[in-house]
Parts: sequence; structure tokens; C-alpha cells
Amino acid sequence: MTAAYLRRALGDKVSVTLVESKRIKTIGVGEATFSTVRHFFDYLGMAEHEWMPRCNATYKLGIRFENWREKGHYFYHPFERLPVVDGFPLTDWWLAKQPGPRFDQDVFLMSSIVDNERSPRFLDGTLFEQEFVERAGDPARTTLSEQSTQFPYAYQFDASLLADYLCEYATERGARHVEDDVLDVVRDERGWISHVVTKEHGDLTGDLFIDCTGFRGLLINQALEEPFVSYQDTLPNDSAVALRVPVDMEKRGLRPCTTATAQDAGWIWTIPLYGRIGTGYVYASDYCGPEEAERTLREFVGPEAGDLEANHIRMRIGRTRQSWVNNCVAIGLSSGFVEPLESTGIFFIQHGIEQLVKHFPDAGWDPGLRSSYNTAVARVMDGVREFLVLHYHCAARADNAYWRDAKTRALPDGLAERLEQWRSKLPSTDTIYPHYHGFEPYSYLSMLLGLGGLELKPANAVSLMDDSRAADEFRRIKDLSHDLVKRLPSQYEYLSQMR
Repeated sequence: MTAAYLRRALGDKVSVTLVESKRIKTIGVGEATFSTVRHFFDYLGMAEHEWMPRCNATYKLGIRFENWREKGHYFYHPFERLPVVDGFPLTDWWLAKQPGPRFDQDVFLMSSIVDNERSPRFLDGTLFEQEFVERAGDPARTTLSEQSTQFPYAYQFDASLLADYLCEYATERGARHVEDDVLDVVRDERGWISHVVTKEHGDLTGDLFIDCTGFRGLLINQALEEPFVSYQDTLPNDSAVALRVPVDMEKRGLRPCTTATAQDAGWIWTIPLYGRIGTGYVYASDYCGPEEAERTLREFVGPEAGDLEANHIRMRIGRTRQSWVNNCVAIGLSSGFVEPLESTGIFFIQHGIEQLVKHFPDAGWDPGLRSSYNTAVARVMDGVREFLVLHYHCAARADNAYWRDAKTRALPDGLAERLEQWRSKLPSTDTIYPHYHGFEPYSYLSMLLGLGGLELKPANAVSLMDDSRAADEFRRIKDLSHDLVKRLPSQYEYLSQMR
């Protein structure tokens, strides 16, 4: 991703060399994203009909949370901003009037579309979302900071296939691809990296070194000795076991979402790709061992798990204190990672790359650029950490030690105060985590209403106001949902046509 983006953004003004070991595999389970990833593909000029079939990609309209409130209960966190009626989000009106049993179906279009496995596009390629206008021809090169409207979907894909596709993209545009093992990282008298020593290609020098070595942090943590700030005190899930499950998608159907199903010591992700399911159990090793986790996952998948090889992963949860040190910038897992509950791993990569371009150094190496970059990256990760802690702290489920402990575990600075505010007034732009972290107030509202562990009430004024316009809005959403479910093709039908 980094090599491809830098070649697209900076062209021939810089030379890019990607050093990649043949022996060390990528983790390859980062298969889900959220909707801002469209900026990445648009920036590179990559059209869906070109890259999606190559990467077995599917659409993701949100996340389905199962069993977080109680077993058998589910709700959606969609990519959809809330309608506002007479100055109040529709969630206030829903709490006051209770027009139906499921808030997500009553205030969002996306829930019914996902339940019925519809595609977000009609067969002619037209987007169902009326308010989002797509530009014809060459897409605009926009970044995360230009996200003014909510794009209605993200993607799910085979991460290894996408990496191969982007490698082709980057090398075709002039990036040098060196397949070799790095034996040593050499620093000069200032402590800056002067070169890396490779097994077959000798010394590789450069001005700027980008550490994409994953949890190892070979450059940033090992060579430059930058410390790692752990999030484990607030997010205890530190392990995962994953399976790639071949399935007949025509028979099974393709639900356009990622599913997060709560378990006794964490949760299981289910990501439908074209031709297989990516699934894994994210768990806390203090509550569950790897053998029990793998057994739980196989039982969850059923006979299709068969003799499939399981991939066990130990996760480093937290962030490197400073992601840019001297002439080294950490991108991806070497920079930081929270558990994959909201599919933020690839978002962190995208954000880090975009910020690097916005803060790109010249020969003077202005320290102000480095400082500004580190602040932006740290704030994004700290904000996502806070949002994920909310998922556990506010889940009504409390049927074992893991879920009970989630209610008493330490909270990140500021979250306890915000939770207290939300008891009196629902989350708004002014009362969520104050710095950019990819999530908007509607995401907080979706989770709090769905999880059920925090007592919420509508704004007092709503009960005193005329509710006729709100009733009209609830009817509009219901009618439009029914209409779209009838007219949109299934996701399987649409993607099969694309292929």
C-alpha cells in the first residue's frame, strides 16, 4: 500500500524501493475495511471492476454484532449518517417514540439491505445511495480529510491477493521490488538509519526508511529503540486464531457485512469473500488458551472447518510511542494496532501513508513536520482505542468473568466523563473523542443503542415537540428500505456479473 501510494502521489520525484522477504509471510487476515478506504483506491485510480475480482472482494455495508447484548440478539453498525429532524438526530426521536423493536431498522436504510443480502449497486453500476454523488470519468484524488459525505460501503478482500495486486501496480510505476532478507539495520553517528544489510543484495541505502515489518518493529522498535505503549490494560484481547473456509457462495449467499459474534473470551469475525469465508476468534489469553480457542472456532464454523489449517496469531495491542523517529516512519502494525473489532488495521495504514505525504520532509528534515505527524497518528489510535473500549464496557452481556470484568476494567482518560455525559445527552460531535479517529457520532449512537449496557434517554425537548415530521421520516425509511430490497440485486448476482 505504501509503495503504491508514494509512486502515485510523488511520481518520479522520489525513488521507492520495497524490500520484502520471501520467507516471512504477511499475517494476511486483515480482510475487512471501513468506508474511508475508497479514498485510497480512488487516489490510485483503481476501478472496482478491475481490482475487486482479482482480490475476491465483496462489499461491506457495516458490521453485524451478534450476542453482545444477550445470546440471540443482533444489531448493525452501518456506514450511514443519521437523519436529523427539527434539530435532533432520529435516535432521539426513536428513544422517545419507540416506533419499532429494532432501532437499526427504524433509523437506517442499511440494516434491511444487509439482512436481505442486497448489493449497494444496481446491475447497471448505479449506486443506491441518493445523496452521494459519484464523479464520472477519472476519480478525484481525495484523502481522508476531504470526507464530507458518508460513502455507503467499504470492502472485504483477500489481503494477500491485494498485496500482490498493489505490488504489480507499484512496480509498473517505477518502484523497485527487492525480495531479500534484512540481516542488519545500520545507524550513523547521529543515530539515523544509513542503510540496511540484506542477504543477497548487500547494503541498501536511502534517505527515508519506512518500517512495514509488522509486530516485530524491526527498524522503529528494535534498531531505533523507540518504546511501545501498550493498550492491554483497557483492551485485554491479545490473541487470535483464524481459518480460511472454502464455501459455495451461490448456495450460501453473500451477506454484505462483517459479523462480530461475541464468545466467552472475546468474539469471532466472519468475513464473506467471493469463494470463501475468512473467520477467526479474537480472544484474551488470560481467559482462554489457544487449544480451547481453536476448538471453539471450529465448532462455530461447523463441518466446513474440516481439516483446515488454523493460523494462530499473537497480537501486540497498543502503539509505538512515536511512529516517526529520525529518518524512520513506522506504517501499519509496527506503528500500532488495536484488535480488529471495527476493521481499523487497514485504516491505520491508509491514515499513516496519507499523513506521511502531507508531512513529507525535504533535505532540511524540519522537526516540526515529524512532531505534527506523530501527534496525528497517536490521536487516531488513541481515539479508536477509546471507541473499542466502549464496545466492551457498554455491552449488556455479563454471563461470565470475561464479560463481567469488561465493566470494571480501567477506562482510557476522558471516556468515563464522556459516558456520564451520554447518560444525560446522547453523543454528539461536541461530546465524542475530540480528535479525528475515523468515527462519527452516529457510530457511537449505533453502538450504545445496540449494546444495551448504558441507560439512555432522549433530549427532554423531543417529548414536548410535534412529532409529525419524525413520524414521516420513520415511514420514509421503512418504505424506501422495502423498495430497495425489491429492486437491488443480491450481492452475489452483482459480483458474479462484475466477474
